[in-house]
Amino acid sequence: MSAEALNVPFTAINDTLLVTGATSGIGQAVAGAALDAGLKVAIVGRRQEALDETLAELGKGREDRIAPLICDVSDEDQVAAAVAEATERLGPPLGLVTSAAVDRGGLLHELDPESFDAVIATNLRGTYLLCRACLPGMIAAGSGSIVCVSSPLGLVATAGGSGAYSASKAGINAIARSIALDYADHGIRANALLPGPTETKLMWANVPDAEVAEMRATINNEVPLGRLAQPEEIAHPALWLLSDEGSYITGGAIPCDGGVLAKASVTV
Repeated sequence: MSAEALNVPFTAINDTLLVTGATSGIGQAVAGAALDAGLKVAIVGRRQEALDETLAELGKGREDRIAPLICDVSDEDQVAAAVAEATERLGPPLGLVTSAAVDRGGLLHELDPESFDAVIATNLRGTYLLCRACLPGMIAAGSGSIVCVSSPLGLVATAGGSGAYSASKAGINAIARSIALDYADHGIRANALLPGPTETKLMWANVPDAEVAEMRATINNEVPLGRLAQPEEIAHPALWLLSDEGSYITGGAIPCDGGVLAKASVTV
């Protein structure tokens, strides 16, 4: 997707964006679109092989604007080191997209504590650690924008064993709201972006191959727009929120879900 096609104006075109979960799915789409738009991008992933593949796919001809960083987002020391390296190589990240996520589906009475902890560690603790590490640079610069990739399941429940995942995403929404209030005086914005069903590896991680076709048909029937999103359809609003075009939006939990939440009954 070209910068012209994306049509997202970036006033500070030399700013650095750090993206977690950048080796696949939504994170990779965000990184690619940001590079197309002229930003410097630190791509964060857990596996060197996946980082190498992403670098080969996204970095050709713009090696000076991309920095692959291996990091387990649930590890405090690794996160601090990754942000420090991104700052040294590209400049302080004034944009952050936290997209790293895992899911360990299962009814709560069947879900072992280790699996529950793994979901919270990557999804919620990882978001906290990345925000914590990037905020000092944003405070020093007097500006910054954070997009925490969440889910409609952070607002509404669904049957089928999504308790751990839903809990992690509800926490992410709360972190984004808190940052929006606590750091507004520093010119820092934070929003949660809530993608609906999206064509990613994570989408099918807990679905047996024999059940994928049936599950896809069910999802298509449930989503008002009648299909799953492509990762690029989530990347575009993420970058818009990061840009000055979204300069008055902060503290939001913004659906990008094909109408899923419009069908849900939300009680506060």
